[in-house]
Amino acid sequence: MTRRESDIVRRFHDRYSLPVSDASLAIEKEVIGANVGAAGYTTLAQADALIPELRLQPGALLLDIGAGRGWPGIYLARRTGCDVVLADIPAPGLAAALKRADEAALSGRAAVIRAGAQNLPFRQRLFDAAVHTDTL
Repeated sequence: MTRRESDIVRRFHDRYSLPVSDASLAIEKEVIGANVGAAGYTTLAQADALIPELRLQPGALLLDIGAGRGWPGIYLARRTGCDVVLADIPAPGLAAALKRADEAALSGRAAVIRAGAQNLPFRQRLFDAAVHTDTL
């Protein structure tokens, strides 16, 4: 990992280690449209528009690259019945994503993996769809 990449990982680790404040929840609700654990700019309407484009449905497997706290992967899994794998590097974000998945009753349908987009440890054609909102 280069020094620049290491700095980026540290910055996101620090960001996801902070508790979510009432102010950030209020901003998220106003800008995104709901409190969904967002750490980026994808709105609820934009996430909803992904559903038909990605053909998400029960039995499909979605990969959320750069998932952070699980937005929009957890939301999409809950809305469509698909399964989701949340991939990112900062452990605090993935821990928050697992907690959110449990709160959304997605136990057994959501998994996390600590990996970056350049080093995903999956075989080809494992996933039916992938998202990378606000990541690349």
